[in-house]
Amino acid sequence: MAATAIGLCEFIDASPSPFHVCATVAERLRGAGYSELSEADRWPGEPGRYFVVRAGSVVAWDGGGADTGFRIVGAHTDSPNLRVKQHPAREVAGWQMVALEPYGGAWLNSWLDRDLGISGRLSVLDPSRGSGILHHLVRIDEPILRVPQLAIHLADDRKAVALDPQRHVNAVWGAGGAPDFLGYVAERAGVEPRDVLGFDLMTHDLAPSAVTGLGRDFVSAPRLDNQASCYAGLEALIAARPGRHLPVLALFDHEEVGSTSDHGAQSDLLVTVLERITLAAGGSREDFLRRLTSSTLASADMAHATHPNYPDRHEPGHQIAINAGPVLKVQPNLRYATDGRTAATFALACAQAGVDLQRYEHRADLPCGSTIGPMSAARTGIPTVDIGAPQLAMHSARELMGARDVASYAAALSAFLAPD
Repeated sequence: MAATAIGLCEFIDASPSPFHVCATVAERLRGAGYSELSEADRWPGEPGRYFVVRAGSVVAWDGGGADTGFRIVGAHTDSPNLRVKQHPAREVAGWQMVALEPYGGAWLNSWLDRDLGISGRLSVLDPSRGSGILHHLVRIDEPILRVPQLAIHLADDRKAVALDPQRHVNAVWGAGGAPDFLGYVAERAGVEPRDVLGFDLMTHDLAPSAVTGLGRDFVSAPRLDNQASCYAGLEALIAARPGRHLPVLALFDHEEVGSTSDHGAQSDLLVTVLERITLAAGGSREDFLRRLTSSTLASADMAHATHPNYPDRHEPGHQIAINAGPVLKVQPNLRYATDGRTAATFALACAQAGVDLQRYEHRADLPCGSTIGPMSAARTGIPTVDIGAPQLAMHSARELMGARDVASYAAALSAFLAPD
């Protein structure tokens, strides 16, 4: 299946949390002939299509051998949102509340007055194993939560209300007599509330993703940053065929909060998987280290399209249009990892794919965001290029990108993974 705007919408709607992203990717990979491996098992030596999942991260590859360099597309599965606190139940002025807090750089005002569901994971006692633990995916696609806006008549300043992340993003969910929130979620997940030992729960906007605009030019959806890259990278991997390089897809959790977890981009996940691919094929650590020198990584994250209402917030001479091709991201102070070598590699991939390439630099007088690119380059020693697809409203509860950019993004990534 070639990458399409409708396919992206379906991917996003199936994936309200990083854990669901991994489940969606795993299902698609199995359908394409990939087999899941456990990190605790000995890996097969014969070439094949494989993937591993570690919590909210997944790494997949196609091929084997111990000599060819790696071509890696890296992206992230997490998105800014509102997450459930450990003691969520509150009552305020007769309202039954659920205590929430921002995750990542959530644009808080965009989360107000939306119908929100709950998704994530419950870690529960496994009665059949005594002290064993099972992890259950949770998804409640019902409008049970809402963070209400303050009425304009009660605001000190009618132009804007400053939101306090401690006090102003808690959700209403009942008007007296509401059940215990965690118990309710557990029952909806089909587990005994008393067996819940831990949880990772978050909110998601219930409005479905859509292809919009007069000429169906746009994709309007939550979590485009960075599920659009996950989807494009997945389609690129499935379409790519091993040749001079071994294609790899690495999707990490926790990029929005710095990636410092056991399965974030600063962990050993990618390095360990690449070395084990080499060792399983009969290679040595020396072979693995040699492979890294002929490898390249594309850090695929979204890019800022030039905003029509705020064109002055963008670098002159670097205007970025939607539906005009993927974006090469450059920042000389290494908020992005791109240099001349890696820029040339991705430019060549775009040329081979027959898609246009745009080049982005951030205004020098504004703070620039970052990606997994710099940390992955430092962690692995692999030359890295930062790229993305253009969008508006980054970190909002709902974002916007070009519908035609979905296919060109995936095509460029596929050409990068398996160059001519």
